Amino acid sequence: MTETPPHRSPAPGPLMTAGDDETGGLPSVRGPAAPPRGAGSLRGWAPAATMTVLTAAVTALYGVSAPDLILFCLYVVLGVGLPGVLLLRLLYRGRRTLAEELALGLALGHAVEVFAYIGARALGVPLLVLAWPIGACALFLTVPRLRRHWTVAPSRRERAPAWWSWFLALLTAYLLAWSAVSFFRLNALTWPALGYSFPDMPFHLALVGELRHHVPPTVPMVAGEPLSYHWFVYAHLAAASWVTGVEPLVLLFRLGMLPMLAAFVVLAGMTGRRVTGSWTGAALTAAGTVLVATPSLYLGSNGAFTWGGVPDLAWASPTQTFGALLFAPVVLLLLDLLERQRRRAGHWPLLGVLLLAVAGAKATYLPLLGAGLLAVTAAGAARRRGPSGPLLAAFGMTAACFLLARSVLFDGARQALVFDPFSLVRTVWREMTGAADGIDPPFLSTLGMAAVFLLCWAVTWCGISGLLSRPRLLVRPGVALMLGIGAAGAGAALLLGHPGRSQLFFLTGAYPCLAAVTALGIVTLARRARQSRRATLCAAGAGLAAAYLIPLLCDVRIPLEPGTSDTVLYLPYVVLLAAILSAAAVLTFTSGRLRAWSLVVTALAVVGLPAVVHARVLWVVRGGEGRVPSPAAVAAPPAGALAAGRWLRDHSDPGDLVATNAHCRWGMEDPCDGRHFWVAALSERRVLVEGWTYTSRNTARWRPELPTLELPFWDERLIALNDAVFATPTGEAVRDLRERYGVRWLLADEHRGGPVPGLAAFATPRFRSGAYAVYRLPDGPA
Repeated sequence: MTETPPHRSPAPGPLMTAGDDETGGLPSVRGPAAPPRGAGSLRGWAPAATMTVLTAAVTALYGVSAPDLILFCLYVVLGVGLPGVLLLRLLYRGRRTLAEELALGLALGHAVEVFAYIGARALGVPLLVLAWPIGACALFLTVPRLRRHWTVAPSRRERAPAWWSWFLALLTAYLLAWSAVSFFRLNALTWPALGYSFPDMPFHLALVGELRHHVPPTVPMVAGEPLSYHWFVYAHLAAASWVTGVEPLVLLFRLGMLPMLAAFVVLAGMTGRRVTGSWTGAALTAAGTVLVATPSLYLGSNGAFTWGGVPDLAWASPTQTFGALLFAPVVLLLLDLLERQRRRAGHWPLLGVLLLAVAGAKATYLPLLGAGLLAVTAAGAARRRGPSGPLLAAFGMTAACFLLARSVLFDGARQALVFDPFSLVRTVWREMTGAADGIDPPFLSTLGMAAVFLLCWAVTWCGISGLLSRPRLLVRPGVALMLGIGAAGAGAALLLGHPGRSQLFFLTGAYPCLAAVTALGIVTLARRARQSRRATLCAAGAGLAAAYLIPLLCDVRIPLEPGTSDTVLYLPYVVLLAAILSAAAVLTFTSGRLRAWSLVVTALAVVGLPAVVHARVLWVVRGGEGRVPSPAAVAAPPAGALAAGRWLRDHSDPGDLVATNAHCRWGMEDPCDGRHFWVAALSERRVLVEGWTYTSRNTARWRPELPTLELPFWDERLIALNDAVFATPTGEAVRDLRERYGVRWLLADEHRGGPVPGLAAFATPRFRSGAYAVYRLPDGPA
């Protein structure tokens, strides 16, 4: 979070905005000369020091030891960030703040580290990943022409306002606090509380274990199944675990996402500053990216409606967090390549490395980027200009990386993503009305809820309308890129279907771009309307009042009471629309059209951009009903799972195959919810058949009318043979497992039926803890 020393800026107008020259180039935002060193320099480091102390305190409170935290920080700083910053200074020239340079270097360092680890792990020497930071630092120390990149000339360092560092620290502190409240508190590091974790967390942990021992990886829960998934973040966590010795569980559940989130906040602000040319625009972009969600004017549980914000996905979807970190510098590079007159050769290798990393981190960003580049082409055609060389090159690189990801990383798997218009709308309607799965809303109700979504998005991104006050902004390549990415994200959310609502990842991925063009529109419109600070504060206050008074006065509680008509769902938004139209009419009459437009946009931005905050405040005000299920609502995890898994990890080889009778989530055996991943997660071993829900073969069978979580295993013979060994073991069944499938260990879950009678006659009991027993199969004939 550290910035350069504070300085006193010249008095700006009410709101600063970007210039808009005839070429559409990005403005240059230059600060004054550096202030003298001294107390100001120390004050510049205060936000970073404060966040360091807070992070240490929070992680210690939730079970992270001081040695683990120190080792992880040293690895991130010296093994990832430092070589990334050096390489960045060599290839990506330009003025930027210290925080921006550190964030960019961290993103680049992560990208290169993943490729270095893949090579090292494939060679069987995972610690060879250290050749990347050690080699890079040695090169920059010994080569005279590279040695100068250890320092930066003061003339190349951007100067930020005094408040900027504290603003970034505040946003990062919010993410840290929400991580503690909504994730750390509910996802423990010790058993049995660990067993209450979010259902996807053991899946992620199993993939970290797989990448610790195998490249190329496969699905560890179903031996032999290809891993058609975004797995680069697990390679990063595996590398960090090898180098630091910190448990993958601690990295995944407590530490791994923290530096990514901090860097992402900085890069979101940097994107906003590049697009808007102002620190105000940067603040709006960063805050909008972190705090935005679908504005909810309901009370009660509405998770499907508001799901998808950065805090909600930060830990539950590490692939999204990692992808967001890597995609941010891609956008910044493209802004330079498409808009600035001076282009440097170093931009292209950086763009190539980052695009390849994005392809394996979260490939959903690539079609978004493709849509953005198509929008740039359309904007150029509107200006009667053909596609530029950089545009064609960027489009070709994006297409190549997308095809590579589809053919190599994902092997053509669609991961249950289908064309299913308004799937999200129907899901939300069912949650709000309490309707059972499989019950579709009436046609008019579908259209009504779709209209609610469109109104919510119009409120959130209403600032984009401010670009119409200067139409030339719409055809700027950078603005067209952002609008294309945002339109693609919103379109995917409405037109695609997925059993886990993963179509929303497209919209979430577009949040920084939508926030940036929204900030540009707000700032541009406010400046053209000569909007005073007093008027801005009054409009913001009116928006804040609407965000809380409308839900409380309408009192629409979700889910609806049985027998309540679903038309009540539209009441809060009809009231909001009426308030918008009334305010616009009154302000137009009293202040003029342009100023009324600006004030209404300001008020609505306060409703939409920090919608996550509003929803959580209302949840607290209403007593927190329906937000997070309590552990008591979930079946108790059987005792001994962690001890058995860890014993198996310590006493078996990484190539050993395990068989288990644990397939269904506890308490969800009939019908079977096949999201049981704890055996692979805790043992770091491949399992013949454990949980199969997230395999590409299972998701390929899904259709909108099917319950994907309860689809049976596709190979009836294999699952029958596997389970027979734990129910009625015979020498023939045990021999088939060992000789035909290569099974060497059995991990028996005995919490329902007790010890397996007769199994000890065919396998050697090696360990028992609670409801779990570990057996070793003999090497010779059974």
